[in-house]
Amino acid sequence: MTVAVWPSDLPRPLRSGWQRQAMDPRRARINETGPVSLSRRYSSVSELVTLTMRLDRIQRDIFDRFVALTLAHGSLPFWMPDPSTDGWPLLTPDGVPLLTPEGVPLLATRQWLCQMGDEMPVEGPVQGVHFNVAFAVRVLP
Repeated sequence: MTVAVWPSDLPRPLRSGWQRQAMDPRRARINETGPVSLSRRYSSVSELVTLTMRLDRIQRDIFDRFVALTLAHGSLPFWMPDPSTDGWPLLTPDGVPLLTPEGVPLLATRQWLCQMGDEMPVEGPVQGVHFNVAFAVRVLP
């Protein structure tokens, strides 16, 4: 089975809607006396990342089709560029961009293997001709 790929026509998520939280891999045991004991439950931990995108009508249709048809309403995994890393320039320790011999900046690439989060995407307030869409992805280990 081929894993779906995030549509390149969609914009980067907004920084204002970004939240990232690791899944809790601990198991709590209640003791007869004293504090709760914690032990490890999982050996690998996924992360839940909440994203918001501002989409025009065409981009919203692309997103809706991707979730509904390509991902079977969010039930299939997909590859997505890491919005916090992918496409950003590589820098020296002094903060100077690294360049090719032709003077083109070198860009970082990083992909996530994801599934849609527990909730389906939520369409927020319409601002003129743009739609705010909030959703979560589970980044698989």
